Amino acid sequence: MKIVIINYGAGNIQSIKFAIQRLGYEAVLSHDEVAIRNADKVIFPGVGEASSAMEMLKASGLDKVIPTLKQPVLGICLGMQLMCNSCEEGDTQGLGIFDCDVIKFDNSEKVPQIGWNQIENLKSDLFKGINDKEYMYLVHSFYVPLNDEAIATTEYGIKYASALQKDNFYGVQFHPEKSSKAGAQILQNFLEL
Repeated sequence: MKIVIINYGAGNIQSIKFAIQRLGYEAVLSHDEVAIRNADKVIFPGVGEASSAMEMLKASGLDKVIPTLKQPVLGICLGMQLMCNSCEEGDTQGLGIFDCDVIKFDNSEKVPQIGWNQIENLKSDLFKGINDKEYMYLVHSFYVPLNDEAIATTEYGIKYASALQKDNFYGVQFHPEKSSKAGAQILQNFLEL
């Protein structure tokens, strides 16, 4: 199986690569369009600030490539947020894969949300073998409100969408590569889709 982790300069790609290796697979880090299009599975990570990450995607032309992919694609954290229509952070236009917007937490909770929190209302094969209210590791100041594409929710002052799915595109706000056994199971499920 060819697994490509998109390497565009805004991701914690090594920890994802190691998590894939622990499952017995090899992943390639690449920003090459041909390699990405020929992959069986594509992982789109992201850490950092939305507008600068989007600029890096545009600089490599990947903003045009990612929305046209036909194989399963998993956006992680900022990767998922960039797959939405827009993000309030840096007033960023997203890739428009998910029909929702990313907004800043504006409640009494401490921002950013850092640490373990539960995912629930699980609605996808991505969560096969995962218990409702399983804990995942999160680090974020912006979130996706509840919407029709939500396949998991989390509560942090408010309930929000912590995972999304549309066709072959999946997104998770949490970091499966840092979420112990349950996170590894989600990565395994993605690779088996």
